[in-house]
Amino acid sequence: MKAWSFGVIGLGSVSEFHLAAIRELASARLAAVSGRKPARAAEIAAREGCEWTTDYRELLARSDVEVICLTTSSGSHAAIGMDVLRAGKHLIVEKPIAMTAEEAASMNALAAERGLMIGVISQRRFEPQHAHAYAAVRSGKLGRLLMIESGCPFYRTQQYFEEAPWRGTLDQDGGAVMNQGIHMVDMMLWMGGGARSVYAKAATRTHDIEAPDIAAAVLEFESGAYGLFTASTSLQPGFPPYLRIYGERGAVKIEGTSITHWSVPDMPEPEFAADGTTGGGASVPLAISMDYHRMQIADFIDALTEGRPPLVTGEDGERAVRVVEAIHRSASEGKEIRL
Repeated sequence: MKAWSFGVIGLGSVSEFHLAAIRELASARLAAVSGRKPARAAEIAAREGCEWTTDYRELLARSDVEVICLTTSSGSHAAIGMDVLRAGKHLIVEKPIAMTAEEAASMNALAAERGLMIGVISQRRFEPQHAHAYAAVRSGKLGRLLMIESGCPFYRTQQYFEEAPWRGTLDQDGGAVMNQGIHMVDMMLWMGGGARSVYAKAATRTHDIEAPDIAAAVLEFESGAYGLFTASTSLQPGFPPYLRIYGERGAVKIEGTSITHWSVPDMPEPEFAADGTTGGGASVPLAISMDYHRMQIADFIDALTEGRPPLVTGEDGERAVRVVEAIHRSASEGKEIRL
């Protein structure tokens, strides 16, 4: 079995999910890491048994690095991601793929031109409750989709935003929809298909930040189904993310990592072991299982080996960002936005 050689750029807290996945996968090996703080980079390198640098361009120049995990702050994904692709490396990037759909489209175009693969971390697709719901939708047993509801009723303290200067900014963070809610935006698009239009409201209610900390949106999917979406970092004490799918013949409701309702004709409710979390980090951002990052990175490696797209592509990441942009634009302009 080929072991693909990885580099990790960005050594903040979320990088630990990627480092653990690479460590545990027989099909992956870590060649080098890059972080801005020398002490942190040296510590990680010593622990993982790899090389380190504070200049990610040095990492990209290495001939033994084939795949990059990009785990820097959101606003840097596009610029560094383009450098990764120009260097001829495959790219796994934390959500969002970029802060604008235009940037995401440029990344996808360059990847296609260079014959490279982009995967965007949306690990919630790999959670069993969502995989079972997707199978129910795709089986057609729910009938025509009528409505999808999803939301992230989260809570973050003011201290959370003050711990890193990029958090809470419009251009580097994007607020509750782009940072926290984009997981559930992706889930809605995965289940319901492309969105045709968005009408939204958004505001900053409880934090001293630039970006919105609460938003609500009505979507119309290309299929004619409707979507109701909410996202916030203001709702104390923080609640699990939810997903509710209604079809002509039945429904599935999910809260956190649990299926709370299942009425799918000719498809019994699935049984699976809970992972011990409530899903999504309702009040503590990193209170999520590492299993699903590992599963997504394993899928990316399998996709490279088999010559197929990964489950979450760069185009998927672009579509999610496009919807988030539409939510923000609709809230700003006070009108429905056609996609």
